[in-house]
Amino acid sequence: MQKKVLVTGGAGFLGSHLCDRLVESGHDVICVDNLFTGSKRNIEHLLGMTNFEFLRHDVTFPLYLEVDEIYNLACPASPIHYQYDPVQTLKTSVHGAINILGLAKRTGAKVFQASTSEVYGDPTVHPQPESYWGNVNPIGVRSCYDEGKRCAETLFFDYHRQHQIRVKVARIFNTYGPRMHPADGRVVSNFIVQALRNEPITIYGDGSQTRSFCFVDDLVDGFLAMMASHDELVGPINLGNPYEFTMLELASLVISVTGSGSELGYQPLPQDDPRQRQPNISLANRELGWAPSIALEDGLERTVRYFRSVLSR
Repeated sequence: MQKKVLVTGGAGFLGSHLCDRLVESGHDVICVDNLFTGSKRNIEHLLGMTNFEFLRHDVTFPLYLEVDEIYNLACPASPIHYQYDPVQTLKTSVHGAINILGLAKRTGAKVFQASTSEVYGDPTVHPQPESYWGNVNPIGVRSCYDEGKRCAETLFFDYHRQHQIRVKVARIFNTYGPRMHPADGRVVSNFIVQALRNEPITIYGDGSQTRSFCFVDDLVDGFLAMMASHDELVGPINLGNPYEFTMLELASLVISVTGSGSELGYQPLPQDDPRQRQPNISLANRELGWAPSIALEDGLERTVRYFRSVLSR
């Protein structure tokens, strides 16, 4: 059935891929983005489609639209971007959630919140299940993002309990793929750009800290499955790849895929940088029948092709 779907943050990395899939499925898609970290280039191939429209708007201000479903992805997600203006980052998560939930309340729309594994902070439980409450510094340099997303989750659950809003909350773990910003400061884009330029690959600490990496196509599958699930499945639910890699292993793989001559360059570990990050996705597997299928090497090859084209412009 054709639906009118709002995607906030729709010109960003994840949002643009989600818009692609929704447009391909025949839905009427309204993409909202203030273009702070998003880019029109990510959605330019959609601008001529009759079932796609773009609205430049900041979600910290109310939206007045008629929609059936909402995917709330609006928020800078890389440390470089969200620490640039931490107050605005916090407002985007909190005021943005209030405005989007108000819209859902008025229209009766089902609303999906793109939360984050950062709600777990520097975890003392490994891998992280949804039942874990986290280990977060509330006053650190990353807190504007971590605590903003935690507060947004609170708002979603309170609107659900108090106003019976149909909500879906997903906690996204490290995701990568084409349309990542080359200067977003995230590890996959950092390593690929440095490798393609034959620059030293920056390793923070000793490189033993771990992350799990989910290719964007797999993640979008999870978004759509979560939104399509029965209303009683509210979440939160982890979406990510459970296979864990150290930063040294990732650097080695990127050097191999790019054919780079880059060496490794070591730097001090940033404040509050988590030592481990790995999702427990048993809930998503059981309730959604979802699990990622794209291996890291395959996903990196597709991502490297994208960055080669971007850096050659």
